[in-house]
Amino acid sequence: MKKINFTKMVASGNDFIVIDKPVTNPHLLARRVCERKTGIGADGLLLIRKISSKDFRMRIFNPDGSEAEMCGNGARCLAIYAGEKFKSKNLRLFTRAGIIEAKINKDVAKIKMSHPKDCQLDISVQLPQRSLKVNYIDSGVPHVVVFVEGLNKIDVANIGRQIRYHKRFSPRGTNVDFVEVYDRDSIGVRTYERGVEGETLACGTGVVASSLIAFLKIFEGKPKPKSFLMKAKTLSTEVLNIYFNYKDNKFYDVWLEGKVKNICKGEYNV
Repeated sequence: MKKINFTKMVASGNDFIVIDKPVTNPHLLARRVCERKTGIGADGLLLIRKISSKDFRMRIFNPDGSEAEMCGNGARCLAIYAGEKFKSKNLRLFTRAGIIEAKINKDVAKIKMSHPKDCQLDISVQLPQRSLKVNYIDSGVPHVVVFVEGLNKIDVANIGRQIRYHKRFSPRGTNVDFVEVYDRDSIGVRTYERGVEGETLACGTGVVASSLIAFLKIFEGKPKPKSFLMKAKTLSTEVLNIYFNYKDNKFYDVWLEGKVKNICKGEYNV
C-alpha cells in the first residue's frame, strides 16, 4: 500500500484535493479520491508542480477522470496553497488554457483569467421539450449561459445535462450556467459542470463567463463602461468579484476574486 499526502481546500463551495508530488495515472486517481462515499470526496483533483519560486504547473482532473483545461476556483485554491508553502504573494500558474497570474492577500486569491474567446450571443438550441436562446463563451473552458427568472426554481440537473451534451456543442461538450440578473452589476449563478456531471456550489470560470455575457446583455444598445466590476452570487451564497475591461468589442484583463479555505491535510491510501 502506498500513501499519498494531500490537502483539501475549498473556494466558494468548490472543494478540491491538492497533491504536490508526482503521481501515476492521475485520471484513475481522480476518480477514486473524488468519490464522496469511498474516497476523500471533492469536485476535482489538483496537481501542482513547482517550476521556480513564483511559477507553478497546474493540472486539473474532474471526478470522472477527464482533464480540464482550466478551473477558476481550483486556480484560486492553488494560488493560496503555493503562496503559503513558498511564501509568495504574486505567482503564475501554467495551465492548459494559458498562464494564470495570481495575487494573494491573506485568505483572498485574485487570479487573472485566460483571454475570453468565441463569444456568441442568442444561439437557438432545440431541446426535447423546448427551444431556448442561449449564449456561449470560452472563459478558459466552454460555457453556455442561459438567462432565467426565478433562479432557485430552475431544474439545473435536467436542463443542464441536455445542453451539456447537445450536438451544437460537441465534441467538447460544455458547462452550463443559469443566470438571473439582479441589478446592473449583480447577478446570481447556478452551474452544471462538465466532468462533474452535476451542479456544484460554485464554478469560477462559470461566474466569469456569466458576468461577461450579462455585461453585454445589460448594456446592449447602450454605451458600455470601459472598466467594470460584476458581483456574482453562487449557490454556496458567497459573492465573487469579477473585474474586467472592455474595448473595441473585446474583454481584457479579466480577474476573479474570492476567499479560499484550507480544510484539512491527510494521507490517502492507494
